[in-house]
Amino acid sequence: MDKEKDFKYSSENNDEVNMVKEEATAYGLKRQGEYTLEDYYAIPDDIRVELIDGVIYDMSAPTFTHQDLAFEIAVFLRNYIKDKKGKCKTYVSPIDVQLDRDDKTMVQPDVIVVCDRDKIMNRCLYGAPDFVIEILSPSTSKKDSTIKLKKYKAAGVREYWMVDPDKKKVVVYDWNKSDIPVVYGFDAKVLVGIFDGECVIDFAEIFEEIAFLYEKEDDE
Repeated sequence: MDKEKDFKYSSENNDEVNMVKEEATAYGLKRQGEYTLEDYYAIPDDIRVELIDGVIYDMSAPTFTHQDLAFEIAVFLRNYIKDKKGKCKTYVSPIDVQLDRDDKTMVQPDVIVVCDRDKIMNRCLYGAPDFVIEILSPSTSKKDSTIKLKKYKAAGVREYWMVDPDKKKVVVYDWNKSDIPVVYGFDAKVLVGIFDGECVIDFAEIFEEIAFLYEKEDDE
């Protein structure tokens, strides 16, 4: 579907945003909560958004720290899967995930692992990934830790990590074992639950790769 078709972008309708007290921006003439995939696909490609339960959320450009973390984690996962000759696939955003298989939600997780290849379509992932990682930012942390947390669990995601670059923490939800999260620091080796703990993400090694970015922040 052509994202330009029948779409009118409005950046002036801030009253609706303030009224619902969300970080979402109003698009077109609909109210938040009424948007569908038709509206999502009508948004120009250079505007990144997520659609969650009919609400459209703007997505700002990620920082280099954010991108480095996502990439390094994805490399760990990809290398493990390749070494084991596994069938799971690792993907890094921007990718579309039609989480609920309906026309009201399309999310873009930072990193996903999918083990059911039948869910992988050319235009999107149709259904829940097995593993989701979100790299938190000031503009997304509330959404990632509340709205998307609930959505991922309800949709059947088996494991969910929230990586906080500012606090240097990793919050791990392994829903196959418990609803209670486990919190790690950036000095820890974190076991991946969906792979029965055989895959280990060494955050000390990852932090060593990106420490220079934190040094730059201190100098600014």
